Amino acid sequence: MILDPTRLAIFLLSDRLVAVAIQRRRVEAFVVDAENSAAALRAELDQRRLAPRTVAIGLPRASVTVKPIELPSVGGELRDMVRFELERHLPSGGDDSPFDYLPLPPESDGGPAPAAQEVLIAAADRRVVDGALRIAEDAKLRPVSITVASHNLTALVPRQRRGRVVWVHRVGDGTDLLFLSGPTLVLSRTLPEADHTVIADAIRRSFVLAHWRGCDAIWISGDATADAAGALADLGAPVTEPPFTSSARQRLAAITETPRGAFDLALAVASAGRVRPLELIPPALRPRHLTRPQMMTAGMLAATLLLGLGALLVPGYQNSRRLADLNARIARLDPEVRAVEKVVQELDRKRRLLATVQSIESTTIRPLPVVRELTELLPTDAWLTMLALDTKGVELTGQAAAAAALIPLLENSPRFERVEFSSPVTRGRDREQFRIRATWEASATVAGAPASATPPTGRPPTLPPLPTQRPGPPTVGAPAEPPQAPLPEGLPMQPRRSFPPTAIPGSGAR
Repeated sequence: MILDPTRLAIFLLSDRLVAVAIQRRRVEAFVVDAENSAAALRAELDQRRLAPRTVAIGLPRASVTVKPIELPSVGGELRDMVRFELERHLPSGGDDSPFDYLPLPPESDGGPAPAAQEVLIAAADRRVVDGALRIAEDAKLRPVSITVASHNLTALVPRQRRGRVVWVHRVGDGTDLLFLSGPTLVLSRTLPEADHTVIADAIRRSFVLAHWRGCDAIWISGDATADAAGALADLGAPVTEPPFTSSARQRLAAITETPRGAFDLALAVASAGRVRPLELIPPALRPRHLTRPQMMTAGMLAATLLLGLGALLVPGYQNSRRLADLNARIARLDPEVRAVEKVVQELDRKRRLLATVQSIESTTIRPLPVVRELTELLPTDAWLTMLALDTKGVELTGQAAAAAALIPLLENSPRFERVEFSSPVTRGRDREQFRIRATWEASATVAGAPASATPPTGRPPTLPPLPTQRPGPPTVGAPAEPPQAPLPEGLPMQPRRSFPPTAIPGSGAR
C-alpha cells in the first residue's frame, strides 16, 4: 500500500507536454517534446525513477468553451437542462461533447437578484478529450482528471478568502483571466495576446458578464512582466502577485525550468485536490468521491461504531481490571487462607476421632454395672445359672422360688424395659426354672457404665462367677438341685444381704 503516492500532472501545450511530478517534498518538472509523446513521457518517468499510477491532465483554456448561461427557473434535473442548452452555445453542438457545470452565486451588486438560475459551463470537443486519454493510456497511466489547467490555479492560494479577485496568468504570448468571488470561480477567459491595454479592456468587458462593477484585487502570475501593473492599476484595484501558500511557494521555487507560466499551470494541476471545478473526464472514468453530506454521514456512522465498540469494550476492560485487582488481593491472602485451611483440616480430623471414640463408648457393653445392679435387685432365693448381654438387651437364666416376682423387680429398674419370659417357667422340687429377656432402657447408656470400665485390652468382657450355693439347707425330701452352669470367671460377686422371710427384696418400687 502506497501511503504517499506520486502525483503527476501534464499540461497539453500545443504539441508539447509540460509535466510536473510531486513526491513528498520532491518536485520534478520537465517538458516532453517528441513525436511519440506517450512513449517519451514513460521513458522520462523511468529515467527519473518516478512510478506514478495516475495522472491529472490540464487542457489549455483556448481548447475549452467556458461561459456563464442562464437556465429557466423550472423544476427538473439541472444537468439535463444544461445539456439541452449546450446546443445553442457550442459551435459543434452538445450531443457528444464532454461538459460540466458549476452553479454560480447571485451577483447583484445591490440590485435585484436575477430570477433565473445562472451556471458556469465548460465543454470541450470529444477529439480533444479522447486525445488526452490516449496519451495517458499509452503511457500506462490511469487518468483521474481532465480540467482546464488555469482553473486549478486556486489550489496554490488559501481557500478561505473573501472579495472579488481577477487573476491574470500569462503563458507565453497568451493570457488567461480568472474571475473569483471568494473561493468560487465565476468566469474565465483567454486572450491570444499579452498587451496590457487589451487585457485591461477585456477585464472591463468581463465585469458585465460577471455582474460586477469592479474588483477588490488583481493578481498577476506566470510570464507576466512587472510593467503590467501600471496598465492594470487603472481598474482601481491593487495589483499584486497571488498570496501563495507556503507549500506552493516551496514547490514554485523548486521549478527552475522554462516556460514559467506553463510549469505553473502544471504544478497547479498536480496540487489540486480530488474534487476539481468543471471536470471533463468521462463519468465512467471518474474516481468516486464522497460528497460533503456523504462524508458527514460516514463520519456519524464511524462515530456510532466507535461509541458502540466503546460501550462493549469499556465494561469488559473495567471488569478485567477489577478481576486483576481481586486476583492480587487473593494472592496476598493465600498464605493466610492456607494456614486456616490446615487448622480446619486438623480440627475436622480431631472431631472425627472424638466421634469415633464416643461411638465406641456408646456401643460397648459394660457388664460390671449390670452385674452390680442385678445383685441388688434379685432376691436371695434367686440363683442365676447364665447371664448373656448384647447390644439389644440382657437374658437371665436361673432358678427362683417365685419366678413371676422377678418381672416387676426388673421392670422397676431404670436400666431395663420390656421384661418378659423368653421361655415357659418349669417347676422343680422347690424352685422354678426361668429364662427372662429384657431390653435396654432407651434413655440409658448401653450397659450403663463409665468408659473406664471397658477392658483396655479389647477382649470381650467376662462376668464374675455367681455363688453356686445359697445360705440355708434345702428342704428335706426335696429333689436335688440340677447342676448349675458356672458363670465367667474373673469378676467377684458381691455378698447378698439377709432379709426377713416375710419380705421379698426389691418387690417394692425403688
